[in-house]
Amino acid sequence: MSRDTQGRFVLGPRLSELSTAAGEDRLLAVAAPVLMQLRDLTGESAQLYRRQGDERVCVAAAERASGLRDTVPVGSALPMGAGSAAQILLAWEEPDRLHRGLRGAKFSAATLASVRRRGWAHSVGEREQGVASVSAPIRGSGGKVIAAVSVSGPIERLTRAPGRLHAVPVMAAAERITEAMRRTS
Repeated sequence: MSRDTQGRFVLGPRLSELSTAAGEDRLLAVAAPVLMQLRDLTGESAQLYRRQGDERVCVAAAERASGLRDTVPVGSALPMGAGSAAQILLAWEEPDRLHRGLRGAKFSAATLASVRRRGWAHSVGEREQGVASVSAPIRGSGGKVIAAVSVSGPIERLTRAPGRLHAVPVMAAAERITEAMRRTS
């Protein structure tokens, strides 16, 4: 706490940081069981990503117990220019930030328009050779996209049209997390 020019106590910047951290903790607590259900339902690894500057960071994951899998360790920072989660985290940005994010990206503005229209994104070999993924947005207050939930795995299992297999369960998982966040805020 600090005082304003008239001597009144005011909340300081640290409270804002704590508030953000509490929101992140709530998101992680709400998302963890949903990620495990999504992994069990699809048979693929499930991840939760948040945007941090020009990167997306894996903040939670539920990995397959065995077999070939796409492992993204929690804490991994990945580029915003490739992958279905990056598409989700960019698609609803304000125009200036969206266009900056497209510089050097492996997807186009038309791809992001399609993502906004259907409500999910997919990628095939975009971030990593041989890996496919499907992602959907998690929304916070006011409908702002605050995170992306994804499933990922080898193209051999997810095919070259991974959305056909997994868009419905991924979107349902994103909606469950979004609703739980609304109830707890």
